[in-house]
Amino acid sequence: MTTCANIRLIAYSNELVNGETVYISSNCLPIKVSHFEPAGHSFHDVALKLRGYYEEENVADDKENFPKDKETEYMQSSDSYSSKGKKKSGDKAAQQDHYALLGLGHLRYLATEDQIRKSYRETALKHHPDKQAALLLGEETEAAKQAKKDEIENRFKAIQEAYEVLMDPTRRRIYDSTDEFDDEIPTDCSPQDFFKVFGPAFMRNGRWSVSQPIPTLGDDNTPLKEVDAFYDFWFAFKSWREFPHEDEYDLEQAESRDHKRWMERQNAKLSEKARKEEHARIRTLVDNAYKRDPRILRRKETLKAEKQKKKEAKFMAKKLQEEEAARIAEENRRKKEEEDKLAAEAASNQKKLKEKEKKLLRKERTRLRTISTTVVSNSLLNLSLDDVENICMSLDMLQLRSLCDDMEQKEGDSQSQAELLKHAVNADHIQKDGVVKVNDSQQNGSVKVKVNGSVTKSNFEKKEKPWGKEEIELLRKGIAKYPKGTSRRWEVISEYIGTGRSVEEILKATKTVLLQKPDSTKAFDSFLEKRKPAVTISSPLTTREEVVGVSSTSTSTSTPTRPGVTQPKPSQDVDKVEPVGSSSDQDVWSSVQETALVQALKTFPKETNQRWERVAAAVPGKPVNQCKKQFALLKERFRNTKK
Repeated sequence: MTTCANIRLIAYSNELVNGETVYISSNCLPIKVSHFEPAGHSFHDVALKLRGYYEEENVADDKENFPKDKETEYMQSSDSYSSKGKKKSGDKAAQQDHYALLGLGHLRYLATEDQIRKSYRETALKHHPDKQAALLLGEETEAAKQAKKDEIENRFKAIQEAYEVLMDPTRRRIYDSTDEFDDEIPTDCSPQDFFKVFGPAFMRNGRWSVSQPIPTLGDDNTPLKEVDAFYDFWFAFKSWREFPHEDEYDLEQAESRDHKRWMERQNAKLSEKARKEEHARIRTLVDNAYKRDPRILRRKETLKAEKQKKKEAKFMAKKLQEEEAARIAEENRRKKEEEDKLAAEAASNQKKLKEKEKKLLRKERTRLRTISTTVVSNSLLNLSLDDVENICMSLDMLQLRSLCDDMEQKEGDSQSQAELLKHAVNADHIQKDGVVKVNDSQQNGSVKVKVNGSVTKSNFEKKEKPWGKEEIELLRKGIAKYPKGTSRRWEVISEYIGTGRSVEEILKATKTVLLQKPDSTKAFDSFLEKRKPAVTISSPLTTREEVVGVSSTSTSTSTPTRPGVTQPKPSQDVDKVEPVGSSSDQDVWSSVQETALVQALKTFPKETNQRWERVAAAVPGKPVNQCKKQFALLKERFRNTKK
């Protein structure tokens, strides 16, 4: 290295004068200190500037080959401090190191307010222009003195600016966000180096966390509960890091409140993209660590093994269940085969037994025919061959054997054998008559016997009451009126019919009576029943006795009998019958008809459906209009009597 002879050097050693090689060191990034003296090129720059001399060539070479030291940058920071533009300069190369100016380069973002305040007081007292006035005396020219004075003032202004920025939480957060930081994310590592690689990365990025302190990554023996809490914290990581843009607006230059809000919105748009990139960077770090964490991998393998074990257990249980079902099915099949085999054997034995019994029965019948040949040929007691055949067909094998044994004991006595046959014939007739009577009694219905004033049923079941035409018509109308879906449909239809039919009878009738087709052979009879009786005009020669006979006959023929209605006797209202053909024959009411009307009105109250049709059906020989008219007369008569 060449030196100038006319410049007085400071602290040059003999090695430098003789030109020998000297090994020196200087501070390097990212470690920043300010309490060490400069060395190397920085030493020459400071020495020349203190003496007012500059080596332009060396300074240019230094700018090209070596980075500037932070302590020499305070002179350029005054330009950004004095700028009054609406937008920030954003020149990072010209940004001064506030922590280094205050002597807090070893703490940086960890420095507290008390430390910043204390360091500022010491630095400001040391570098105050009044304290640095002695340096001006060492300058020879006025230009050098003015340059030295500007340098001292700019340095003091830089110290004040550093203090203002670091004491303002918002400005300090922005400054710390732009401070030098290693954003590198580990991508891959071996399992044994996981904690060495990812642990420092999490601690380095933890400085941006809003929540402090941050959980540590731990080691291989950390409980899984703490591991889950660590990853939950980082998956929900919230960063306070700011991302100022070089073109963003300076809020201090806002002209009004609205102008400031507009600036804030514009700055937020510029920093949003950087925020998203920062979030993606942190998420990539967490994802890479989660995929390679040996503790998480062991837990996944354990869960996978447990899941596989459960799956195998479920498969084995299903297999055992299927095997058990197959075994039970096989046992049931074998059991059924055995039962079928036993049933077939029993049926075969039963068939053989029946064949044997039939054979014995044929043998006994042949035996009886042979024994009774003499009796039939002599026609003793009017016995014929048909009587013998009837006995053979009516008696079973044991009875035939007993009869044959008795007849063989009396062999030679034809009369006694004939009596035995005659007795067997008579017993057969008695049995047949009893069977016929039982069948007749079952067909005619139950027999009621009155014993000690009480009515008891016979041993035979009561025959179902037949359905009349009116009941069938009411049933059809009820089914149409109350369709499917009606609540308590069949009970309502039973009440609608009003003849005491049960729900079972109605359901049975819907499947039998309503499905019956009308008999074509009885069509004419039904026509005659529905046809109105023809009005006959009595001749002048007709006597009263003849008219009475005709009217009673026509009444009995024209009024069909109804179930449950007492028919009036013709002899009771003979005196009240008028000649047929008179206009007032329907207005005349007999005592029987009035009694039936009153009884029907009591039986069918007002709320009964189709009340007057049912009342007219219960009163013999009276239509609906006559019943209504008679009811009005009876009511009027009752009111007059009461008055």
